[in-house]
Amino acid sequence: MKTDDLVEVLSARIDPADFRAVGRRIAMAVAAGSLLAVAAILVGLGPRTGLSTVGAWTFLFLKIAFAAAIAGTATTYLTRLSRPGGALRHGTLVVILPFLVIVALALVSLGSAPVSHWDRMVAGDEWLECLLSIPIIAIVPFALTIWAVRQAAPTDLRRAGAFAGLVAGGISAVAYALHCTDDSLPFVAVWYGGTIVLCTLAGAALGPRLLRW
Repeated sequence: MKTDDLVEVLSARIDPADFRAVGRRIAMAVAAGSLLAVAAILVGLGPRTGLSTVGAWTFLFLKIAFAAAIAGTATTYLTRLSRPGGALRHGTLVVILPFLVIVALALVSLGSAPVSHWDRMVAGDEWLECLLSIPIIAIVPFALTIWAVRQAAPTDLRRAGAFAGLVAGGISAVAYALHCTDDSLPFVAVWYGGTIVLCTLAGAALGPRLLRW
């Protein structure tokens, strides 16, 4: 068989690529990871109490909005990174914006309080539980997200792993907010933000190994 004939045979039944398949697969992984993370928090630690005031609901909304914004934007850019040669352009700046906002709000909160209260505002009563819970709960959404990305063809494995960790950390923080009763903004900035960053660093370290073709 001649080369031209072989090329013609191989190209005779080529179906158009479904570029939306990657996004759908990652969206399904994120949705499943979110449901499992919320279930783990509510069953393992229980729903939060003290939601009898408008202030408590407001701070709960702020915590969920902070973490959900991170998970949502990271998911968008992870979908791009999952394709060969996927570029981020200004993605990094958009992703760090929620961190900058929560840090700014935390600084305003500290500035309006006496210095003697700062330690309690930052540490709170649940810092250790937060430090352990968010990374542990993030394992499941991270595994599901990595599985979805592996079905695609990422080329920047370290960055894709980092964004998978960022997605998982954001999901886990949203779930943990449904239990956490500490509403101090400095606490949220340090322990929610810090643990999400830890998940991101872990994803960056594991990405090249887990996403290798």
